[in-house]
Amino acid sequence: MWDVFAGRRTMADLGRSLALVVTDHERAAGYFWSFMADRSVRFLPERLAPVFFSTLAESIAGRGDPAGRQAGLVVLGRLYRRFDFYPYHGTVIAAALVDTVRRFAGESWNPELTHVWEQGCRRTLRVAEQAAGMLGDGPHVTFGEVESVVSASEGIAVVTVRPVRRLRYLPGEALPVCSPRVPGRWRWLSPANAPRPDGTVEFHIRAVPRGVVSPVLVEQVAVGELLWLGPACEVGLSLAAAGDADLLLAAGGTGLAPLRALVEQVAASPGRRRVTLVVGSRTLLDLYDAAGLDELRRAHGDWLTVVLAFSDDEDVDPTAQGDLLSLVLYHHLPGQAVYVCGPPQLIEEARTWLPIGGVDPADLHLAVTFRHGFDAALWASRQRSAGTAAPVTGTTGGNGGDRRSGNVT
Repeated sequence: MWDVFAGRRTMADLGRSLALVVTDHERAAGYFWSFMADRSVRFLPERLAPVFFSTLAESIAGRGDPAGRQAGLVVLGRLYRRFDFYPYHGTVIAAALVDTVRRFAGESWNPELTHVWEQGCRRTLRVAEQAAGMLGDGPHVTFGEVESVVSASEGIAVVTVRPVRRLRYLPGEALPVCSPRVPGRWRWLSPANAPRPDGTVEFHIRAVPRGVVSPVLVEQVAVGELLWLGPACEVGLSLAAAGDADLLLAAGGTGLAPLRALVEQVAASPGRRRVTLVVGSRTLLDLYDAAGLDELRRAHGDWLTVVLAFSDDEDVDPTAQGDLLSLVLYHHLPGQAVYVCGPPQLIEEARTWLPIGGVDPADLHLAVTFRHGFDAALWASRQRSAGTAAPVTGTTGGNGGDRRSGNVT
């Protein structure tokens, strides 16, 4: 029992020392990078030092939920592979990290933490090396300037970002996103648009109560700020898996974002397939993207059907009353590829009830939630097979990892 309490005490000590460091993370990251440069270890560009340092430190401290930690690991893995880290670099990285935390942690530092931070750093770097091998080559980290933040509904914002380097992603994929306001705390968000000629990316973000990252992105981030953008990953929503089948898309909350991107992908493709988009919301007032859905319906009404599902609104048309999955089953036709994205609870319910209701499990595609253990090798193989080099289309048109967010979690 003492070991359990000791472990909790150690994690608390790590958290306290890290909390003071991240309040001045840019200076701390500069010190971290200079420590390594003074020892002729310059594999990491100085501009990426804040990203690497804060993500590594947060991973060691083990703060955040499983989805956020997985996102940070993906970032570390791609950085590890991109800049050719070698095992012997770990000694210098660990020494730099310990010296930086000691210097910036103030009175929260005690000598006993030296060994804890050092061992945690070595362990995290080993995991990052494994992740690098599973993920393979691809984009690592870029930066994006916030062009607009629009309040779409209470607690939901549409954030448009212009990356400094064009993002490589396919509709339906998700990427780790981090604000320097909470450095090292990453969240999965899916673009709500297919790649655009101007390179901008739109995210739909819900502020989760007691969340660490999503309220910052919704309520604090302003136009002109930079966000850190990690590599796009396949999270179970790739259209490649559907072949030429017609589509039945089911969106709960801001899970609408990646499914909107899939609709744009269909619109830009040479062939045409029938698409039914079922959007679930508690009430009409909670439907945050009504104007965007009307625009999609007007532009693509010859092949796109938009269905609204309100689970707790007696004032709407009776045909629109009901929970999301019930209306999905009502509109389901044999042979359709069914895609579901939304809160983790919705994903779990869809996994259970849609096959019982007649959806062939082979036709069911569910967003990865990262909430529980999963086959890491299988997930990584998806990344290598999917690729992220999406063609730029002529179309003009996500959570995160916080629990209960409507995006990929």
